[in-house]
Amino acid sequence: MLRLTEIKLPLDHPEADLRSAVCQRLGIADGDLLGYSVYRRSFDARKKSAIVFIYAIDAEVRDEAAVLKRLAGDKHVMPSPDTTYRFVARAPAQLATRPVVIGTGPCGLFAGLLLAQMGFKPIILERGKAVRERTKDTWGLWRKGELNPDSNVQFGEGGAGTFSDGKLYSQIKDPQHHGRKVLEEFVKAGAPEEILYISKPHIGTFRLVGMVEKMRANIIELGGEVRFGCRVEEIEIERDAAGNGQVRGVVLADGERIPSDHVVLAVGHSARDTFHMLYAKGVYIEAKPFSIGVRIEHPQALIDKARFGPFAGHPLLGAADYKLVHHCSNGRSAYSFCMCPGGTVVAATSEPGRVVTNGMSQYSRNERNANSGIVVGIAPETDYPGHSLAGIDFQRHWESKAFEAGGGTYAAPAQRVGDFLAGRPSTAPGGVEPSYTPGVHWTDLSQCLPSYVVQALREALPAFDRQIRGFAMADAVMTGVETRTSSPIRIKRGDDLQSLNTRGLYPAGEGAGYAGGILSAGVDGIKVAEAVALDMVGRPAA
Repeated sequence: MLRLTEIKLPLDHPEADLRSAVCQRLGIADGDLLGYSVYRRSFDARKKSAIVFIYAIDAEVRDEAAVLKRLAGDKHVMPSPDTTYRFVARAPAQLATRPVVIGTGPCGLFAGLLLAQMGFKPIILERGKAVRERTKDTWGLWRKGELNPDSNVQFGEGGAGTFSDGKLYSQIKDPQHHGRKVLEEFVKAGAPEEILYISKPHIGTFRLVGMVEKMRANIIELGGEVRFGCRVEEIEIERDAAGNGQVRGVVLADGERIPSDHVVLAVGHSARDTFHMLYAKGVYIEAKPFSIGVRIEHPQALIDKARFGPFAGHPLLGAADYKLVHHCSNGRSAYSFCMCPGGTVVAATSEPGRVVTNGMSQYSRNERNANSGIVVGIAPETDYPGHSLAGIDFQRHWESKAFEAGGGTYAAPAQRVGDFLAGRPSTAPGGVEPSYTPGVHWTDLSQCLPSYVVQALREALPAFDRQIRGFAMADAVMTGVETRTSSPIRIKRGDDLQSLNTRGLYPAGEGAGYAGGILSAGVDGIKVAEAVALDMVGRPAA
């Protein structure tokens, strides 16, 4: 099999043109092309009047060796790499204890799934509810302003990514093809096959619900156990005089103890009580940078036109996205985060008396507004100095301010961009209707953001308008606050993926500071599962 890259064709090309382009690139007759498949498809929209598709193709040809020899100098023709996933270990017939996985977000799900596929029969614990019950609780906040602290956008089966755009792309380097394994398992669970080859795949919330259920069923069929409503109150750790520890089990909120020498911690970035428990138990944790800002909404048609010009609305392109960054005069960087084309802004708090925003899209991405986080980077050295958990206190402070500014009802504080730039409160919507439920309260967002963030956003919005005409339109809606961009801590781990000072504890995924999104979290879950398996069979991690 040969891999061909950088095959460019017009947006509306006939299907037969792709086969012809493959033959032309290889310099072979049509009859010598035995078959081909699309490995990757992206598009180049820099020239809006002539948008092109860019393909990477896997092709089967007659006399492959001769073709490779003839095209030895062509860097865009090579043997197709082997992307087959291979398990690193298999469970022994007898296990002294079973591995425990805490959390059923993408990291925990994939850690549990891989351990189950290798025969280790993991016990997976989730403080929240199964995904369909959790969805009902989440809608309870959105429609009625009723918060369940253990079952919401942040907690429950599927993790925070369930209520998002379902993006499945990442900038991580993945030489072992773990990312391909994640995508293939998603397809087995019901995701469209296109996620295997389009450049920016996404799924959307409704599809994710069914997929998560199928993955859970697979884990159980393989001998694993998935338990809901099981909040881990304590991780039991034996420590020696030098402070080095060994995990011995977990204790649940109802007092039940589950013995285990291998615990995967995949709790997500909002498990603040768990972080406090680990800190008290002496697990090494450090503060890390994250970002804070707002959600911004524009008409999706405006973004489509800015990105695609005359091809706006083309069915093969779908709803347009964007990625923006501006380096501000106050030394901060403002950038777009988790952009959701054709989506909605959602209530994402997990604690009473606080307001947090996030973005969500369905697979169709056909809502009237585009939304994105517009956030500003902050750092522990300058913005929340002190102990390792100071970033949590920082988040809570501004989330509480947003709750107050929103009127104390889980409505979110909102402001039109024109008013924000002019430094005056908003009193009513303009031409862009906010999508946030349970509703917004028009106000001045500067009262629930740090002054340096306000300064950076006021500089960045006009700069973004120079890249996307209309981005700083007066009626665009800003909703606050976006604080859960990433975990405010990192639970450091060594080369064997265990905690630096606590053996048997495997910090994983976004909550531990090692992922940012569904795909990277799933990949980290696989890597951690491999490390657990190797340790349990007595082999060192690679």
